[in-house]
Amino acid sequence: MTATVTPELEAAIALGYERRDRGDMAPTIAYFEELLAQHPGHPVLTYEVAGAYDTAGREAEARGRYEEALRLGLSGESLRRCLCQYGSTLRWLGEYDASLVVLDRAAREFPESDSVRVFRALTLNEAHRHDEAVAELLTIVTNHAEVTDLGRYATGLAGLAAWYGKGRPADG
Repeated sequence: MTATVTPELEAAIALGYERRDRGDMAPTIAYFEELLAQHPGHPVLTYEVAGAYDTAGREAEARGRYEEALRLGLSGESLRRCLCQYGSTLRWLGEYDASLVVLDRAAREFPESDSVRVFRALTLNEAHRHDEAVAELLTIVTNHAEVTDLGRYATGLAGLAAWYGKGRPADG
């Protein structure tokens, strides 16, 4: 089994997304399942099948496929996206601790990823860890203050993010 994504396979994946109708995911699921059948055991295609099930709201089926894709050895951007989506799926399933394990791994492996931080913040919020969720989101916003009108507020908000992230220490 090879994990190579050839230009032809990349084009086939892109075609699946071009044809996707979020209101009726059955054709997209069938398309990616067929593509995977042509390339059995391919980690990227397994991940794409998982994502199609996930988009369809079939989280339990998506979960198994995400786990399979991870076992098959995803890497790079596909791994980052898979960890975000898998963590999100676990959140939808109400498995907040498991979601955080996945998203914490993603944060370690992709420390500069805003998407990882956003999905982690969503899970923290659902797990009633609101201060940590706000800290994650404030960190994202202040890291990109140049594209907002935060201006001189960015430094103070970054400090607030750190304070929330440390659990509101009294000396802060």
